[in-house]
Amino acid sequence: MITPRQIRAARGLLGWEAIELGKRTDLNPKTITNIEEGRTQAQAGSLERIAKALNDAGVEFIANEGVRIKPNDIEVFEGLERFAAFNDFFYEQVKMHGGDICLSVTDERFFAKYMPNTIEHYERMQKLFDAGVFKSFRILANESNFATRYNYNSYKRWREASLSPVAYYTFTGHIALISFVHTTPPYVVVIQSAPLAHAYTLAFDAAWASADEPLPPRTVQT
Repeated sequence: MITPRQIRAARGLLGWEAIELGKRTDLNPKTITNIEEGRTQAQAGSLERIAKALNDAGVEFIANEGVRIKPNDIEVFEGLERFAAFNDFFYEQVKMHGGDICLSVTDERFFAKYMPNTIEHYERMQKLFDAGVFKSFRILANESNFATRYNYNSYKRWREASLSPVAYYTFTGHIALISFVHTTPPYVVVIQSAPLAHAYTLAFDAAWASADEPLPPRTVQT
């Protein structure tokens, strides 16, 4: 868990006043100042929100109460808990920047397997779409429920019968490569690179153009 000293140092690295961190965490700036100065014992939930906001802004927390700006534009999310963090990162990026989203996946049902809050994620994405935050969400899959309950996404189907259990996203200038067969799956590598994301999107467009319309949708489990 991050310490008050790390919070204060991280704000300094980013050049944020307490009010900016407050906006990003829905916490009162005075509460943040009190936490940093040790006058208030922060709740675990508040510290998690603060850590997430600072991490999303590019701060990395290191040993001996240290902080630094992440040294590159690559981040790895490994295992179940970090997969939840990746999905939150993905949601926040789309919420802030909108745009078009592409997902290429051999079996979309892997997401349900490793996401206990799948329906919650679908619903919050639907709200962003209804609000006009993002333009499109195309999913190219070999196996899937091909759900139609949520109209923010559109599907096409791979023709290939046997593919590796992997996936990739392109969104907001990012490319996310996902392996569901890593030693501690899922294993996600996120690269912030608009040129790479654009190249993957072009490859996705070509595959989308030659893909089949999906089979009749199966019942979506809740």
